[in-house]
Amino acid sequence: MIELSVTCIARPGATLIAPVGLSTPDAAVTEVTMTGGSARLVADPLAGLHVLAIRPEARELRLTYRFQRGGAAYPEAIFTPRDSRYTRSADALATEARQVALAAGGGSAAIRALANHVAGQFRYGHPEERYYEGHDEIPQLCGLTEGSCVDINAYFIACCRAAGLQAGYVTGAFVPEEKRDWCEDMHCWVVTRSDAGVQEWDIAHHLKLGRADIAPGLNPKPGVRVPLAHSMGLNFPALGVADLKLIGEPMWLTSEGTWLDANPRFQLAGYELLAA
Repeated sequence: MIELSVTCIARPGATLIAPVGLSTPDAAVTEVTMTGGSARLVADPLAGLHVLAIRPEARELRLTYRFQRGGAAYPEAIFTPRDSRYTRSADALATEARQVALAAGGGSAAIRALANHVAGQFRYGHPEERYYEGHDEIPQLCGLTEGSCVDINAYFIACCRAAGLQAGYVTGAFVPEEKRDWCEDMHCWVVTRSDAGVQEWDIAHHLKLGRADIAPGLNPKPGVRVPLAHSMGLNFPALGVADLKLIGEPMWLTSEGTWLDANPRFQLAGYELLAA
């Protein structure tokens, strides 16, 4: 059995917005159960992505996701460009990305060249201010910039799409080998599709490990992944939410329309099955 439990402490007056899991070639959700609240299912109709909107009815809310090894292909919607400030590239960045891709010869070689180009723009970290804050598009970086997996992958996807290459964004939980049954927060990775087929990329983990040559693969850092959602720039009309950066772990949506961290606790059973 592969089971991910996510626990949050209730916040009175707020609604917990939680992903419902995702089917990927590596792992696929089979069931989601919830205790501690009442839920309704809402959707981003263009992304084909659903989330749970949960009203707390107890001090603690718990979501339990059950998975199996192997599932359907990544959803087609993840490769579809969205008109979002988190995926649009500034003109200067688009020009630079096309130049890198052209020099590499296009296709999978261009994707790898862009991955390594992007890696050269970042040092891994969690800055107080993100490089794209205050912008209506992803700006071109002109110096080494601190960024998290979210920040790095947003830049990578913007570059790929500007160069006419197919790339999508997946969020979920990454449980490292040294922990095996728990993790602290969400993680994300990029999926590309080209003449090399479907490939996964994790530039952030390469940087954390001090590896300079970026290559495709799910786990450059040993561990396992549990997919929960996809895409950036999400819209949930039923919630009055437009251009949400991402959903990767449960978050609180207040009655004023602001987002707050839910500080969830992640527990995994079945590490060995995912790692096999």
